[in-house]
Amino acid sequence: MPSSRKLLAALGCTVAAATGAGCGTGAIAPSGQGQRTTKTAGSSEVAATAVGTPAAARSRGSIRQVADPQEAASFPAPASVHHAAAATPAKAGEAIVAAGAPSDAEVRRELQQMKAVERSARQAQQHQHTAVPGGRSIGGNGTVAIQPALPEVVQKVVAGANAIADFPYVFGGGHASFVDNAYDCSGSVSYALAAGGLLSAPETSGELESWGAPGPGKYITVLANAGHTYMYVAGILYNTAGRSGVYASRWQVGAVDNSGFVVRHWPGL
Repeated sequence: MPSSRKLLAALGCTVAAATGAGCGTGAIAPSGQGQRTTKTAGSSEVAATAVGTPAAARSRGSIRQVADPQEAASFPAPASVHHAAAATPAKAGEAIVAAGAPSDAEVRRELQQMKAVERSARQAQQHQHTAVPGGRSIGGNGTVAIQPALPEVVQKVVAGANAIADFPYVFGGGHASFVDNAYDCSGSVSYALAAGGLLSAPETSGELESWGAPGPGKYITVLANAGHTYMYVAGILYNTAGRSGVYASRWQVGAVDNSGFVVRHWPGL
């Protein structure tokens, strides 16, 4: 029987091929499910129990945020960097291809949107597999095309991730509110998931260990431990660590070693 690492690698390639995202080397690998205890330097043990349903109750604040061990690889912004605040995740999620048949009054606008999506897809194909020097961030404008074939929820997550893809990294950014001018690893993932309606409040990386359900998803896979979190959406890596600069994209080329991370997904996605 093939190992779970090989099965998940195959899944990553299948999803990437279906969405036109391509498949990098070293695809997603599940590293842990169910109950686990994680130790990080300078912190107490953090116990996380897998939750089988997204509606499972969790006590906010029961898992404290610890230092991100990959902060140095995330190009933390100096104090001199000032960025405009983001829109709400719900607003960012509106930047998707409109679902359903348009009315007569919307036909021209819909056609223009589709042409814009096609142009974005072509640009993404040209840039998303070539990293910007200095890291793994994709080139172009740092966003990825929103594929019309994806479920609407996933389209909204991509739109949310695009909205803050080039925002600076600041530890704790995006924790007090979804609307911020810088985001750390969990703030970034929380914002994108909220754009799809999959989170109602920001969560720390430790809390995201219990988000959704255990195992990899077909479209969205979140990987988390007490200190760091990132995700794959439609086969493309979204991560603060490994960026190519302060304003480089969180969307990145290829994949990373997922050892030591809990693997989560949203049921049905």
